[in-house]
Amino acid sequence: MSIGARTKRFDGPSKVDGTALYPGDIPLDNPLHAKVVFSNRPHARMVSMDTSSASAVPGVVTIVTAADVPMNEYGLTMFDQPVLVGVDGTGRSAVPSDISRWEADQIAVVIAESIEAAVAGAEALVVAWEDLPIVPDIDAALTGDTLVHGYNGKPTNVFYDYKIRRGNMAEGWAAADVVVEATYEMPHQEHAYLQPEAAVSYIDDEGRVTVKIAGQWIHEDREQIAHALDIPDDEVRVIYPAIGGAFGGREDMTLQIVMALAARKVHALGIDRPVRSVWNREESILGHHKRHRARVVTKWGATFDGKIVAVDADVYMDAGAYNYTSNKVLGNFHVAIAGPYAVPHVRIDSMAIYTTTVPGGAFRGFGAPQAGFVCESQINKIADALGLDPYEVRRRNLLGEGDPTITARPLPIGITMEQVLEECATRTDTWRESAAERDVRPFASLPPSDSAVRTGTGIGIGFKNVGFSFGFPERCEATIELGGDSDEYDSATVFHAGADVGQGAHTVFAQMAADALGLPVEAVGREMSDTATSGDSGSASASRLTWMAGHAIGEAAAVAQKAWGDGDRPARGHYRYEPPSSEMIDPDTGEGAPFITCGYVAEAVQLAIDVETGHIEILRMVCVTDAGRVVNPLLAEGQIEGAVIQALGYTLTERLVVHDGRITNPRLSGYLIPGVADIPRDLEVVNLELPDPQGPWGIRGIAEMPMIPCAPAVIAAVHDATGVWIDEFPLTPDLVRKHLRAAGIT
Repeated sequence: MSIGARTKRFDGPSKVDGTALYPGDIPLDNPLHAKVVFSNRPHARMVSMDTSSASAVPGVVTIVTAADVPMNEYGLTMFDQPVLVGVDGTGRSAVPSDISRWEADQIAVVIAESIEAAVAGAEALVVAWEDLPIVPDIDAALTGDTLVHGYNGKPTNVFYDYKIRRGNMAEGWAAADVVVEATYEMPHQEHAYLQPEAAVSYIDDEGRVTVKIAGQWIHEDREQIAHALDIPDDEVRVIYPAIGGAFGGREDMTLQIVMALAARKVHALGIDRPVRSVWNREESILGHHKRHRARVVTKWGATFDGKIVAVDADVYMDAGAYNYTSNKVLGNFHVAIAGPYAVPHVRIDSMAIYTTTVPGGAFRGFGAPQAGFVCESQINKIADALGLDPYEVRRRNLLGEGDPTITARPLPIGITMEQVLEECATRTDTWRESAAERDVRPFASLPPSDSAVRTGTGIGIGFKNVGFSFGFPERCEATIELGGDSDEYDSATVFHAGADVGQGAHTVFAQMAADALGLPVEAVGREMSDTATSGDSGSASASRLTWMAGHAIGEAAAVAQKAWGDGDRPARGHYRYEPPSSEMIDPDTGEGAPFITCGYVAEAVQLAIDVETGHIEILRMVCVTDAGRVVNPLLAEGQIEGAVIQALGYTLTERLVVHDGRITNPRLSGYLIPGVADIPRDLEVVNLELPDPQGPWGIRGIAEMPMIPCAPAVIAAVHDATGVWIDEFPLTPDLVRKHLRAAGIT
């Protein structure tokens, strides 16, 4: 059986020995080089751009500007961004193309014989700007003094909102014996994938504009390119070579459209040469979206026995300069504010807000980590206020099968939150009696100060939807071809568009196909991530790809087997899987069933904190998930461990500094992601493998869940150690010390 086997990733050896070809590594015959030029203006109107000096730079071949974009607009879910800011646009889009709303808005692509010539050409562009008022943050945006998108007809920078109205708030507050109020601030997070953005583009032998790039959904990339170029989808080909991480950061466009424009313009000049562009780390950090920063003002009520009776919240999410996927992220954020708990009386207003800063977009968890920080912090505070065990408070409020959520509908069948919580409790019930070894040294050259070190434990839980939600039309296609020289097939090839962004998806696809066909996994070939060979897979996001692809691959295998039995040689089977539909929630009440299925997680931490320096060290951590049936335990464990470490970075060290619309630390020397020494000494990963009733082979999604409860668990542990609640993060030593001093701990 291939399902459940610890099969090593097929691409593992090539990524270790350096032979894997990422977009920046693909050998090319006599390539041209492209330099994408950013506006370097958080908010300004372009008055003019003179390209003559740039064109005169030796080696410069041509320059792509707004005039070269037939439909100068972009947006995954709403068109609100020009592909290129410029004064010479076609005027066909309702989106004004002459205004930069973000320092990394793209204004031109300089194509040259060498990268040095392209950079020199970019520096020779002469651009005149009229600076406009900066809208640097939520507070400035809410004044409405300056509208970031004044053309859209809205009188405010709030461009998208959701509501929930459930029960009777007056009754809820009357029933509450304790009320906990707080304002929570959540930061940006940079994806920091190892491979910065890079792309190759050319016109292929069939006349298609072809882009080789790292992304998360080749058919969506193709659609966005075709829209901007105003050509049919089948005249565009997108191919994903090796991808060096994504985490949601490659869902939106960076180089896709502009490199397609570059290939087209070069070809129109009679030059049939490929074009390559490779960003450095600074360009990457400046030039793609981030996890949304946000503020939540909330008030919860509970009875003396720990039952939650009322939740009131206002969610302010900074979308940055453009929507990207903010309206979708906000939906997840909105419905997860009350967590996996039954609450009879609820009022929640959530809004996405434009500012002139880096756009927010998809990032592992997609709004759930922000909501989880709020929800689980409130639960932990309620337990503390009532003197109750935090596990017990959760037990008394968990949603069960058929219980209405805050959207007045049950969660999808297969709720396993209780089992996950109990496993976490079992794994940690001896922590207080057997403290982990500690040797906390804020400064490596100095001995530890034992008198300043305190320890504490904390818990957080959460759930996350698997798959596109809120009524979005889900789908996933797969094709399988069977081969063999006898009456029995002995080989197969899977054609699938799903992106392997480093999670091992292509290995898992082969395992599922092998299991469905009764073949060894070594007999399954793979043709992956090419719009010319595969149907639409949907994205590698939303913890959906294994779940969706499993359905499609399993059914495609059955179709191919029937074709083989009917005498087809080779035999091909194609299947497009469409799951039961989800619902958009009601705009006035929030009522609806927005999810297809869900995954569940619980995390507990034990930490040591040096109260003199604010330094925190994670001593022990356990992450319990229900991933349903695990296709490949080796890859699943890696996914969970990686997510936990990424979540710890979000919680403890990763501070993106944005001042007046500009990122001031766009390098990994100043934006500190976790290193090997930051990994907890004792990190335990537990997969319960409780089958999802709707999943193929009982599979659930897994990739995002460990991101959700980490921050509130760590902050609860800090409170356990010091008695101080901190309602913001990352918990860098200076921030921790600020809060400890304010509480009188010096």
